Amino acid sequence: MSLVIRILFAAALMPLALTHAARAQDSGAAFVVSYVEFLPPSEDQALALLKPFAEASRKEDGNVRFEVLRRIAPPHHVAVLEVWKDQKAQEAHAASAQAKALHDKLQPLQASPYDERLHVALAVGAAPASAGGIYAVTHVDCIGARKDDCVALLKQLSEASRKEQGNLRFDALQQASRPNHFSLVEAWRDAKAAEGHVTAASTRQFRETLQPMAGALYDERLYRAVE
Repeated sequence: MSLVIRILFAAALMPLALTHAARAQDSGAAFVVSYVEFLPPSEDQALALLKPFAEASRKEDGNVRFEVLRRIAPPHHVAVLEVWKDQKAQEAHAASAQAKALHDKLQPLQASPYDERLHVALAVGAAPASAGGIYAVTHVDCIGARKDDCVALLKQLSEASRKEQGNLRFDALQQASRPNHFSLVEAWRDAKAAEGHVTAASTRQFRETLQPMAGALYDERLYRAVE
C-alpha cells in the first residue's frame, strides 16, 4: 500500500476512532453541572442510588457523558456532570420517570436542594468518556459589564491548560440562564498534576486578570469520580 493511500485510509478512519465524548463539541450540546450536599450520615446511601442511575443514564439516547463526583473534602458534597447531544435529549432525560424517582429518593437525604445548572459549551475539548484522576469543578461569576472580557479570558485559559502535563480534560462552560456565570470542569492525572496547574504562570496570570471582573469568590472544588 502506497504512503498516499495509507494516509487517506487513516484519515477516513479517524472519525471512527474518536470517542463519543468528542460529540460534546457540537454547538447544540447541552451540559449540566449539578451540586448537592447530603446529610453527613447519608452520603453513602445517596451514592448507592446515584451510581446505578448514572449507569442507566449513559445508555439513554443522546447521552455523551454522565459522571458522579464525590468531593475530597467534605465528602458529603457531590457533583454530577452530564453532557447530552442536544437540549431535547437533556430535557427528555430530566422529565423521565427514572429521574423523578431518583430525586424523590434523594430528597430526604439532602442537606440542601439539588442545584442543577444547564450550560452551553464555551471552550470544550475532546475527552474520554471518563477521565478519572483528580477533578476540579469551579464556578466563576463575572460582573455583567465584563462578561465578554471574561469569555475571552476563559477561552485563553482553557487552551493553555489543555497543553499542561497531566491534563485529561479542561472545559469552560457558560450557564444558559445567566451568561455571566461560568463553570470550569477539569480532570488531572493525579494530585501532582492538579497542583502543577495551580502554580503555572498561565493560571496565576488568569487569576490576577480575573479578579477585578469577578462578581464573587473563585469557587474551586476538588473531587474524585465515584466508580
